Amino acid sequence: MKIFDSHTHLNDEAFSGEEAAYLEHARKLGVVKTAQVGSNTVLNCKAIELAHQYDNVYAVVGFHPEDAKDFHSDEEAVLREQLTDEKVVAVGEIGLDYHWDTSPKKAQWHVFEKQIQIAHDLNLPIAIHSRDAMEDTYDILKGADVADIGAVMHSFNGDVDWLNKFLDLGMNISYSGVASFKKTKDLHEAVRQTPLDRIMVETDAPYLAPEPLRGKQNEPAYVLYVLEALARHRDMNPDELAEATYQNTCKFYGIKE
Repeated sequence: MKIFDSHTHLNDEAFSGEEAAYLEHARKLGVVKTAQVGSNTVLNCKAIELAHQYDNVYAVVGFHPEDAKDFHSDEEAVLREQLTDEKVVAVGEIGLDYHWDTSPKKAQWHVFEKQIQIAHDLNLPIAIHSRDAMEDTYDILKGADVADIGAVMHSFNGDVDWLNKFLDLGMNISYSGVASFKKTKDLHEAVRQTPLDRIMVETDAPYLAPEPLRGKQNEPAYVLYVLEALARHRDMNPDELAEATYQNTCKFYGIKE
């Protein structure tokens, strides 16, 4: 079995200085590739550094909605330059977050739309963050021709109706440890109904540790437990699902074996 953790944050301070050990632990559990995702200038730089330090690590860089208030012309220029790096495979994570009151909604909308345009300019896929903002996220994506570049709903936590809306836009769907929680029944049904060629798997570490490790600090190795939960929901062989999600993620990020 080989697994691709499509969205994780070894660039987070929680892993500082121990990245190699966490990647080795992941490798022992079959996690052979990871995408390190940024959210601001500092974390974007760290993601790129890690991607160049390790062969099977890739970087996704962009401005998270919580950091939208800090995205100005200077930051845009730096981001555009970072996105030309050979190890950068997508723009992200970008989107809307109405849970944390750190950036005004208008700033979030502007920065989200601006980064989608940058992705179109550079022909890169986008990784979408949406928290307590599903309707506005969908409305922006609906008018953005995202099927032309590729887009994934990171850590999707919606029901089947929302699943179908995003699938109709041509998007991929990535599931995190939330899909392993016992009470997220609507999400379990979404997992079952996600087409096999559109599903991806992630940890979002150090957040959202899956069962049976819920409440602990998450890490890329634990994507194995997310994968096993998805396989149970879909009544699939985990090896088959691992292969499908691995190939889907490589295709999405434009990574050739």
